[in-house]
Amino acid sequence: MKPVRKVVFPVAGLGTRFLPATKAMPKEMLPVVDKPLIQYAVEEAAAAGVTDMIFITGRYKRAIEDHFDKSPELEADLLHKEKMELLDLVHSITPRGVNFIYIRQPEPLGLGHAVMCAQPVVGDEPFGVILADDLIYSQQPAMGQLIEVREKAGGGNVLAVQNVAPLETKKYGIVGVKEDLGTTSLVNAIVEKPDPQDAPSTMAVIGRYVLEPEVFEALRHVQRGVGGEIQLTDAISACLTTTPTYAHRFDGIRFDCGNKQGFLSATAHYARLAGYEF
Repeated sequence: MKPVRKVVFPVAGLGTRFLPATKAMPKEMLPVVDKPLIQYAVEEAAAAGVTDMIFITGRYKRAIEDHFDKSPELEADLLHKEKMELLDLVHSITPRGVNFIYIRQPEPLGLGHAVMCAQPVVGDEPFGVILADDLIYSQQPAMGQLIEVREKAGGGNVLAVQNVAPLETKKYGIVGVKEDLGTTSLVNAIVEKPDPQDAPSTMAVIGRYVLEPEVFEALRHVQRGVGGEIQLTDAISACLTTTPTYAHRFDGIRFDCGNKQGFLSATAHYARLAGYEF
């Protein structure tokens, strides 16, 4: 069984919920205390043993590439001024032994399409997907938890899930499971943004996936779904009969930084961890 060494970061979205801040700055570069959202995501992947970070970008996203690139002028200035702690901090932005790969998504056709753009780099290997909007604080990286579930199962898709209020099902992909007893359950249904009365459960998929490469074949054949987009949920659903798929109730605190309340909650949480008082 091939290990998970690649993670896809779909970062081509426009971030309209945070206008005007995101008019000229990618939403993934919004800082939670002193680190942008995308850096938390990369650090999580690196801590889980991932070596290839694949960013699916769009226009106006150059700041993400610049953030993880070397900055000779800045580093020389810090060295000249003997600001060694800051120099070490700048060096730590890019984890050692990690490759950064950038692929342009030509049109905003949905999460499924963004993932499909990564196929030339992913190839026939299993891979992870991290949505930087979902910031997860946990002792063991959330991506690492999903990888561990896959390893114990001997392969298969693994989706991070958490319970949401019934009226919230219209915002998520919702899974149905064969049994609801343990931390990890075998999925028998998955539906994108169902009305509460049509939802198979209240277990919502949040922004962490581990997927087998067979999902690419499914993505090529799915029709545009909710919102006229190519939905990753639909491709996962098409694989249920051929690829074991697991819902994992991850251990950690998830902050939905795709909205202002979640972003503010995350900032307060990480500020307290850093020792700041309010």
